[in-house]
Amino acid sequence: MTAKVLVIDDNPGIVEVFVTMLKRGGYTTYSASSGDEGLNLLQEVSPDLILLDIMMEPMDGWETLENIKLNPATREIPVMMLTAKQLTPDEAQEYGMYIEDYIIKPITHTELYESIEHVLKRRQAIEDAVRLAGERGVNSVLVSEYARLIKSVDVNKRLIRILENTYSLKDRRTGSVEKIENAINSMKKGLSIQESRLEQLRAQIGI
Repeated sequence: MTAKVLVIDDNPGIVEVFVTMLKRGGYTTYSASSGDEGLNLLQEVSPDLILLDIMMEPMDGWETLENIKLNPATREIPVMMLTAKQLTPDEAQEYGMYIEDYIIKPITHTELYESIEHVLKRRQAIEDAVRLAGERGVNSVLVSEYARLIKSVDVNKRLIRILENTYSLKDRRTGSVEKIENAINSMKKGLSIQESRLEQLRAQIGI
């Protein structure tokens, strides 16, 4: 079945580019030119994934994301942040639990398709694992925690890699590297704890 993707960006030219790329990749597309328009459209359509720009006005991408995730009807839709803006450690730590990936523009057709398919396949794998665990009578609380951690570990690895690539050279030149490194190291410690717990759950659930 063809995946449905919603693009939310206040730059008409960017929207056109990504809609064209997505259609070439065989995706069904919807588009919105603002956060408000995107939220309104989500009352009518249910996409499999959302590409959401950050630097929009008056409602930016992070506020739009929060609205999507606070709504029970839309909170399960995967959201990929699509932006030319550099990711900051504070943003990674505050919003990492809500997003599926952070895509930095410009991006090639192949990179975009690979990122989308990775998110969709991961989601399907989690759903399959949850269903299998349910059929085995595994405790639903453990299954929910397992599903959350599978996504969280994958996303956090991606965000840490982006932060390391973004700031490694830039901040060494400006001398402001220590704060960034401390933030990244804190994220790595959190990731290590998540990975350890995930292995425990795998053993308990038998997946």
